Amino acid sequence: MFVSSAKPLWDALTTVYDEGSVAFILLEIRILDLIDPSKPIPFAVLLLLLGASVLSWGISLKKLSVLRKAQDGNRTFMRAIRKADTFEQIATASEQCKDAPLVTVFDFGYTELVRQVKLKRKPYNQMALERNLQLGASEEMSRLERNVGWLATIAAVAPFIGLFGTVWGIMDAFNQLSTAGAASLRAVGPGIADALVATAMGLAAAIPAAIFYNHFGHLLRELSARMDDFGLEFLNLTDRTFPD
Repeated sequence: MFVSSAKPLWDALTTVYDEGSVAFILLEIRILDLIDPSKPIPFAVLLLLLGASVLSWGISLKKLSVLRKAQDGNRTFMRAIRKADTFEQIATASEQCKDAPLVTVFDFGYTELVRQVKLKRKPYNQMALERNLQLGASEEMSRLERNVGWLATIAAVAPFIGLFGTVWGIMDAFNQLSTAGAASLRAVGPGIADALVATAMGLAAAIPAAIFYNHFGHLLRELSARMDDFGLEFLNLTDRTFPD
């Protein structure tokens, strides 16, 4: 029904506009013609935006996998902790949850606790434990946040690179119009099309990067808060194990 109703409208448009109109020019321009190595600036802009888009998706898919494994590992490790009665049992369970950020935090705290037990410190040095737990959390956050900053950079810069390609395409279009014998959309059409493609590529690279960056920021804040809470649970367990 839509096609049958749109055909009379298209026939009317083609009747009103002549062969040099916008509709016919856009139909004659192929996408592959827009990627023209003979135009170094537009070609470089498109390659740069394409590379930024590929980099953005590569980082995003990799980070999705890493953060999903981190969340699953944390849940598995916490279940093991609730079933354990001693630090030794938790240490044994941690060997089965290598992807859990909480395991790194536990290892830092447990290593310091074992060191203090060997030195026979009574009571244990709580400040030293807290510092080691914080160091473990900081190390894990640095690992989890690695390369996420590139998404923010792409989200912020890609639209401006696309805008540069747009401006350059419009300049080229007006230059062709000035050298043409008469003002014609056929003369400026390819330049305007280059400009529009650059704008679209810039947005295509920036929008997914911004969405993933915000999503990862939310997940990272949750993981950071969970590690802080785990540090408190570790200190509570230490108090129960060494009441003196």
